[in-house]
Amino acid sequence: MSSTEQPKEPTPPPSYEDATKVVDLESEKPKLLDESSTKGEERGYWKNPWDFLFSCISVSVGLGNVWRFPYLCYKNSGGVFLIIYFITMIFCGIPIFLMEVAIGQYLGAGGMTTIGQICPIMKGVGIATMVMVTFYNIYYCIIVAWSIFYFIASFVSIPGLPWESCDRYWNTANCWTQNISSTPFNDSTTPVEEFWTFRVLKMNGGIEYGLGSLNWELVGTLLIGWILVYLIICRGLHQSGYVIWFTALFPYFVMITLLVRALTLEGAIDGLKAYVKLDWRYFYKGSTWIDAATQIFFAYSVGTGALPALGSYNRFNHNCFRDAFITCVINTATCLMAGVLVFSILGYMAHLYGTTVDQVAASGPGLVFITYPELVLNLPISYFWAIIFFSMLLVLGIDTEFCSVESLITGIVDNWSTQLLPHRNKVAMGVCVCLFFLGLPMVTEGGIYLFQIMDFYSASGMSLLWICFFETIAISWFYGAEKFSDNIKEMIGRRPNLFLRLCWKFFGPFVMAGVFIYYCISYSPVEFGEYQYPKWSEVMGLLISFSSMIWIPGYAVYYILNQPGSLIQNIKMGMISQINVRRDALCSSSTPTAPLVSQVSVPTIITTDLN
Repeated sequence: MSSTEQPKEPTPPPSYEDATKVVDLESEKPKLLDESSTKGEERGYWKNPWDFLFSCISVSVGLGNVWRFPYLCYKNSGGVFLIIYFITMIFCGIPIFLMEVAIGQYLGAGGMTTIGQICPIMKGVGIATMVMVTFYNIYYCIIVAWSIFYFIASFVSIPGLPWESCDRYWNTANCWTQNISSTPFNDSTTPVEEFWTFRVLKMNGGIEYGLGSLNWELVGTLLIGWILVYLIICRGLHQSGYVIWFTALFPYFVMITLLVRALTLEGAIDGLKAYVKLDWRYFYKGSTWIDAATQIFFAYSVGTGALPALGSYNRFNHNCFRDAFITCVINTATCLMAGVLVFSILGYMAHLYGTTVDQVAASGPGLVFITYPELVLNLPISYFWAIIFFSMLLVLGIDTEFCSVESLITGIVDNWSTQLLPHRNKVAMGVCVCLFFLGLPMVTEGGIYLFQIMDFYSASGMSLLWICFFETIAISWFYGAEKFSDNIKEMIGRRPNLFLRLCWKFFGPFVMAGVFIYYCISYSPVEFGEYQYPKWSEVMGLLISFSSMIWIPGYAVYYILNQPGSLIQNIKMGMISQINVRRDALCSSSTPTAPLVSQVSVPTIITTDLN
C-alpha cells in the first residue's frame, strides 16, 4: 500500500432498520421456486396422507399411556386428576401439539432448525431438544429390550411360564407362591418379582456398588431392538408406509382384547371405583397439577422435536390441523382406556390376594413387568396372554422409539443438509450404533438404577417444561402468534381460531411457567422403591437435566456477543425471523401453482413477512 493511499473503511454492519426493510423479489422468484422444489423432492414426502396420521399416533401413544397415566391418576385421586388432566390438555397439550406439527410442515424442516429460523436468538431451543431427545432415545430402548426379553421368555416354558414357580435356579429361599401351603413371611417375595429382579435385571444392591458386569442376554435384546429401529427408519420414516400403520393399530387390537377380558374378572369393579374416586383436596395440591402437566407433555411427545420432524414430510397444503386434532383425541382416549384396563386388573389382583388396590398399585417398570406377568399366571392359557401382552408392549415401545430416533436424524440431516442428505442411510446407521453403545451401562447389574435416573431427569419434568416454554415464547411472542396464524392460513386456507391464539400466547406459557416454578420449589430427588440414591447420583441427574437446558440461555448469549452490532441491535436482530419458506408444494402437480410472496423481510437471508 502506498503512503498516499488511504485504508478502506470497514463495511458497517446492517442497521436494524436496513435489516427489516421490505424489498421486491420479482427477480428472485424462479430461483426460489427451483431451489425449494429440488430440495423438497430430495428430502421426500409421505407416500400416503394417512402415513402422517399413523406416525403421529405411533409417537404420541406409547408406554406412558400404559404405565404412567393410570398410576398418576390413582395417585392423585382418580376423578380429580382427570379433571385437571383435561384442563391442561385443552389449554396446553393440544395447542402446542398443533403448533409443533404446523411449524414443521410450514418450514419443511426438523426440530433442530425450526426455532432457529423463526427466531435466531432462540436457536438454542433446537439444540436443547436434540440433546434431550438423545438421552430419551438411549434409555427408552432399554424398555424395548426388556419387552423383547419377556416376549422370548413367554415361549420358553410353554404351556407354563418361567415366572410361575419357585424352583428355578435364580429363585431364593424367600420365594413364595400361593400354591405352597405355608403362609408368606415378612421378607417373602413372589416368583414374578424374583424373575424380574434376579433373572431379567440381575441387579446388585445399589449404584454405589458400581454398575457391575454386563447382562449379555439384555445386550442381545437391546441389539435386536436397535436393529428393528434401524430397519424401519433406514430409508426415512416417510418411506416406511405400512410398517407405521401396523405399529399404530396393532396395540389397539391387543388392548381391546385385554380390556374385554379384564372387565370380566372378579374384583374389576373395585379397581374401577379406585380409578374414578373423587377427593377435591387434590384439586388444590400443586403436585397434582405438576403430574397432570408433565404427563400431557410426555404423552403428546411435545418438546421432543418428533412432531415438527413428522410434519416436515407433509405437502405444504396438507391439513395438518385435522390430523393433529384426531391424534390428540385418540391419545386421550387411549389413556382413559389404559386406565380402565389397568385398574380392572389391579382390582382383580386385590381380590385375588385379599387386599386393597393401593397395596398392588405400582408405577413404571413395576406395573408392567411385575403386575401384568402376575395377572397372566391367573388366566387360562397363561402363555397365550403373556405373548399377546408383551407383543403389544414391544410394538408400543418400538413405534415411539423409531419416531423419536427419526426426529433426531431429521434434525441432524436438516442442519447439515448439503453434506448429509445424500448419506441419510449412513447417518441413521451411525446414530443407531452410537445410541446402542451409550445404552450398554443400563443393561449391567446396576443398570436399573441408572435407568431410573435417566427417566427422572433427562426427558421429563424440569427440562421438558423448560424447552416447551421457550419454544412457545419464540413462536407466539418473538415471531408473533398473528403472523404464525397467517402462515397456517397460507397452508390450509384458514387461520386458527382466537382460542388457539390465546393459548399459544398466554394460557400455555402461563401454565408451563407456573408448573415449572412449583416443580423447582417442591423438588424431591429420584427414588426407586425403598432404595435411596446417594447424593452424587442426584447431582449427576441434575447435570443431565442442565446439559440440555443450558443451551437456550447459552446460545442466546453467544449470539448476542458474536454479532457485529451493539448489544441492543443484536438482540433486536435475533428476534427477526429468517425463514426459508417451502415453495416446492406450490408447483406440485397435486395443487395449482400459487403466486409467490412478493414482499419479504430481509435480515441475513430471505425471510417472510406475511402481515
